Amino acid sequence: MGPLVVLAYSGGLDTSAIVPWLKEHYDARVLCFAADVGQGQGELDGLEAKAVQSGAVGCIVEDLRERFVRDFIFPTLKSGAVYSREYLLGTAMARPAIAAAQVAVARDANAHLLAHGCTGKGNDQVRFELTYGCLAPDLGVIAPWREWEFKGREDLLGYLAERGIAVDVSPAKPYSRDRNLWHCSHEGGVLEDPSVAPPDDLFLLTKHPADAPDTAQDVKIEFEAGEPVAVDGVPLGPVALIEHLNAVAGEHGVGRADVVEDRLVGMKSRGVYETPGGTLLRTAHRELEQIVLDRRTLNLKDQLAPRYADLLYEGRWWTTEREALDALVSTTQTNVSGEIELRLFKGHVTVLSRMSPHSLYSARHATFEADEAFDHADAGPFIRLFGLQERLASEQRAAKTSQEQALV
Repeated sequence: MGPLVVLAYSGGLDTSAIVPWLKEHYDARVLCFAADVGQGQGELDGLEAKAVQSGAVGCIVEDLRERFVRDFIFPTLKSGAVYSREYLLGTAMARPAIAAAQVAVARDANAHLLAHGCTGKGNDQVRFELTYGCLAPDLGVIAPWREWEFKGREDLLGYLAERGIAVDVSPAKPYSRDRNLWHCSHEGGVLEDPSVAPPDDLFLLTKHPADAPDTAQDVKIEFEAGEPVAVDGVPLGPVALIEHLNAVAGEHGVGRADVVEDRLVGMKSRGVYETPGGTLLRTAHRELEQIVLDRRTLNLKDQLAPRYADLLYEGRWWTTEREALDALVSTTQTNVSGEIELRLFKGHVTVLSRMSPHSLYSARHATFEADEAFDHADAGPFIRLFGLQERLASEQRAAKTSQEQALV
């Protein structure tokens, strides 16, 4: 009996071909694993039957949506991480969640090997395999795209046709997409030319801003310790909250990003991302932090956010570095509670109001009107001390100039 391989499975073209390929080249028994991270659109329907029809011994489908939000999305939201200035890391967050669950399935099944369908050009191979290396360094890894003879889609289609395995692939579906609760990404096709605008029929989650309602919609998002807990006064669980905000923001064309990013393997690539609910949450969270965190803490967070984004993009989730950053971020979030009101209109998000019991904003001190809270005379001594080093340096330069002139 051959080795048991647990394959990260989607039911698409690549993984459908991987199942028989593993059987033929490794004499393997293949157990497929698929994670529900909020793909929607019936992507998981009939997956077990499809896997068995491809030659797998079975297929396990696990609902990871709640875990994905609580353990990956919310920590990343609180960190403020954004990659390439605009990418809200939807795929990067999902991969360590999926890979960790795949490892758990492999342990339960006493499997010998792990496999994935990531290409040798992409980031996901790194994200999967770094997770494997951290959580299951004793298990071998097979990455067929780095081994097999196939060069592209036509080769795979021919291979599957010879074996009587049907897949739903056609020229009418030219894009490579990844969808979960947080976002939907689009790559390939005409998007490979960065001079070409994304076609209007590309988008799945967001309306074109020109087609969005002509009336603005206001949304209130409530946070507790940095995590969103309610919308418009209605408490919602993590999954339901994101689903609701996705629908609301998508209706108003909010959350599109067209990004040229730097892949880990060295090339630049272009992705078009839809993150409707995530865009609202990031905007609201940042605004709430702005009124409850002091200046130096905000500055520290702004310095660490790119580092958090990099480690997540690189697949370094299961590391001491990430745990340390999460501990620091959690400390900063203690008072990030309150409510932010946003206005959505034609693809734009505007902040309307900010409320928090921990707000550091004091109208008594900030007012331009007459007040008794701030003594203007205190500003003079403060400025004198604040600029002391600059004055000392200026005095030193003046003394040096005088000495040089005396020698002339």
